[in-house]
Amino acid sequence: MFLNKITFLLLICFIINGCTEPYILETNTYEEGLIVEATITNELKKQEITLTKTAKLEDKEVKLESGADVYIIDNTGIRYDFEEESGKYVSTSEFQAIPGREYRLNITTSDGRSFESSTENLPPINPMKDVKAVVETKDSIRGVGIHVNSEDPTNSAKYYRYEYEETYKIVAPRWNSMKAIIVPGATSSSNPTIQLIPNSVDTRVCYTTKNSTDIILTSTAELNKNQVDIPVRFISSQNSIISHRYSILVSQYVENLAAYTYYKTLKKISDSGSLLSPLQPGFLYGNIKPTNNPNDKIIGYFELASVSSKRIYFNYTDLFPLDPLPPYYTECEQMVLNFCFKGIGCDGDNLVYGFTNNTLTYTRNTGITYIVNPAPCGDCTTFSSNIKPLFWED
Repeated sequence: MFLNKITFLLLICFIINGCTEPYILETNTYEEGLIVEATITNELKKQEITLTKTAKLEDKEVKLESGADVYIIDNTGIRYDFEEESGKYVSTSEFQAIPGREYRLNITTSDGRSFESSTENLPPINPMKDVKAVVETKDSIRGVGIHVNSEDPTNSAKYYRYEYEETYKIVAPRWNSMKAIIVPGATSSSNPTIQLIPNSVDTRVCYTTKNSTDIILTSTAELNKNQVDIPVRFISSQNSIISHRYSILVSQYVENLAAYTYYKTLKKISDSGSLLSPLQPGFLYGNIKPTNNPNDKIIGYFELASVSSKRIYFNYTDLFPLDPLPPYYTECEQMVLNFCFKGIGCDGDNLVYGFTNNTLTYTRNTGITYIVNPAPCGDCTTFSSNIKPLFWED
């Protein structure tokens, strides 16, 4: 259902671009379905399951499925309960998937719909061997390829899925040790003034973390050797995210054939680029079924996967020692504004608004003439976080 929505939206956007008047999309008919994201691993931790609802065309936010009763039970009779926490369902205690055991997911929603998965086993455990950053050219673009290497001497692990979390350091290029603030006038009729105060060093360096959104898969089932060398990420050398220091945490999931086939089908549907393609996405069935009403809709897959993770760091100068840094993510064109309120060329109101609402940052001034920049160029906290991650290594 949600895949149909994506294709329909793309088709309508194509049609609308050729129209003279925009058309507001609305859903005429809608059947609510449950979407399940559940991967239980061999890591000893509090496992997580995400439950959301299918969306209408006009919906702008993800709708969470709240108040559900969620638990997993294994073939020895042990039950693992999950409780709702920050938009997810988190196990009440730490546990890990154990080889040789069978596990089944059970869900009962707040409105009485009940679902149950097939029983699943943990696939073979095969730790990732290495993650490395390589300077390479892809589609005529020079950049950095993040490659994963893995090898299974037992030839038992054949199906792999990858996710990554990337974190990068940001340095505001026009940061200044002084900050301009607006001081209100002494009376309601008097003009405000500008005061320069020491700027916080905490606005110069920030860190941004993002998770992968692509479905990254590979298989060694048809290869002579059970070796994996897969590029999971490519970054142009002109991308600002690698301007200073970059880190990526790659996770490798070893799956069974059924889970691999499910994600491969999902990827094939989501990657179909042509709007007129004969491939029309339909309802993608997983291994979770309704137990009371066969008409209840559910999308998703309950899988067990063995996982291993590795993190690497690199600086831009490590890989491109002779190249200038990539351009900043946004233009940092300086503006010259006069702090006066009457007459031609006066920009007092713009400066008051910019310094008060943190849309402008101070560079220097001569008398009433101020040199300013867009705020992101002088204060990275306007779009990122200045809190250094606990794992970060300089």
